[in-house]
Formats: sequence, structure tokens, C-alpha cells
Amino acid sequence: MARANRHHLPGYVWHITHRCHKREFLLKFDKDKKQWLHLLFEAKKRYGLCILNYTVTSNHIHLLVYNGKANIIPKSIQLIAGQTGRLYNLRKTRKGAFWEDRYHATAVATGNHLIRCIAYIDLNMVRAGVIRHPSEWEYGGYNEIQLPKQRYSLINRQKLSELTGLKDKDQLSETHRKWIEESLKNSASNRVGKWTESIAVGDKEFVLRAKARLGANAVGRKALENNEDYELRESQSSYNPVFAPEKCALRPENSFFWNVLS
Repeated sequence: MARANRHHLPGYVWHITHRCHKREFLLKFDKDKKQWLHLLFEAKKRYGLCILNYTVTSNHIHLLVYNGKANIIPKSIQLIAGQTGRLYNLRKTRKGAFWEDRYHATAVATGNHLIRCIAYIDLNMVRAGVIRHPSEWEYGGYNEIQLPKQRYSLINRQKLSELTGLKDKDQLSETHRKWIEESLKNSASNRVGKWTESIAVGDKEFVLRAKARLGANAVGRKALENNEDYELRESQSSYNPVFAPEKCALRPENSFFWNVLS
């Protein structure tokens, strides 16, 4: 089993998904979503986590980050996930796991692949049928990308501009809005498994380079062509027979203990 901090290669963008235990809606209350975002801000402050986008739903989260240094991601997830579960159990006088044991991480190539991943995260609650536009969801990154907060900002818009190939933060807002409008016109309700099931998504060169850098952690993974993209993933079936499509699709070989730091 690959350990989380060895998996998250520095210099890569990572899309992280983490789901509540047994698909329970443990994040259904506003206070719990806000608590998760507060802890995300704490991870940014404490460890320098570079946040590019996020969405908090009632039973899982999406987090897009740039990994500048080793160990930042596992330390951040340990803080956020551990404290979220502890505080929830304390308030509810509850015992037991809050999260699935493992979270999933997918390396995403910069440029157009990153753009599509950002839109995929923004449109999560649209696919779920909860809202019609991501601007309506308080617990996602869409509104902050459009108009940065004056205090307690989470998203590093400057880094996001650089990684998507845009010249500045002003251009980012306008272009981001166009990405979403275009996605809404083109089957936004469709779930795309590569963003949550693969280890890497990008062009062929990116995927093969990621596989080489992962070394032993990539043993058994195959680079597969998927329309205009390449993915690094296993050929085995996912958890789809057990879980509903939008609610999981995690694979044991692709997922990593959040509480392993060594």
C-alpha cells in the first residue's frame, strides 16, 4: 500500500476526494461544512497548503491543491479530517469513524486538463441536482474564484492563473465564468470517472512521466487512452457495484490512508 506522502509528488496538481463513512450524510448541516472550511483555512495557514478549488457536499469533499513541498498534503488532510471527525463526534456524543479509511488522489496536468477538472469540481452539486449553477452553492470555490474574499480567503488565485496559462487574476475570473457556462451547455450532469478514479490524468507524456516518478507506487497501473486524455489507473473494476456513481467510485489500490505520515 503506497503511503500518502510518498504518493503526492511535489510540483504536481492533485485532485483529492474523501467520503464520509458508509456514505452517510455526516456533512449535511451547514455548521459541519463551515467547520471543514475553517479547518481547510487552518491547514493553509499552518502548512502553506496551496488551494486551487474545493467543494463540500453532504457526504464527501473535493479538494484541488498544488503540491509545492513534500508532506504538506498528508499533514493537511490529517488535520482537516481528524478534527472534523473529532468535533462532530464530540458534539453528537458519537463514536466511530467519520470518514472512509482512505482518501483518493489524482494528479492532474496543467493547462486544459486542469481547466476541465476545475469545472468538474464546480459542477458537482449541479450534477447532483441540488442547484442549477455553481454560484448558488455556498460551500464551493466558484464564488471565490470569481470574486476573492477580503478575509479568510482559501484559493490561491495567482497560482491558479499560472497553472491554467492565464496572464493574471482578472483574466481568470472572466475565463473561469466562460468555462462553467460552456460546461453547463455540454452535459454537465454527466459524471466523469477519470477525475476521481485515476492516479493521473493528462496527455500521454504527463501520465508516463508521473508513472515513472511514482516508481514502485505505480506498479500494476496502466496508462490508458480515454478520448483526448490519458489516464494512469488499474484495469480492475471500481466500487461501482457497491456504491452509487456520484457517491463513490474509490478503489483500494488507488486510495491512501490519510493518517500515515512517515
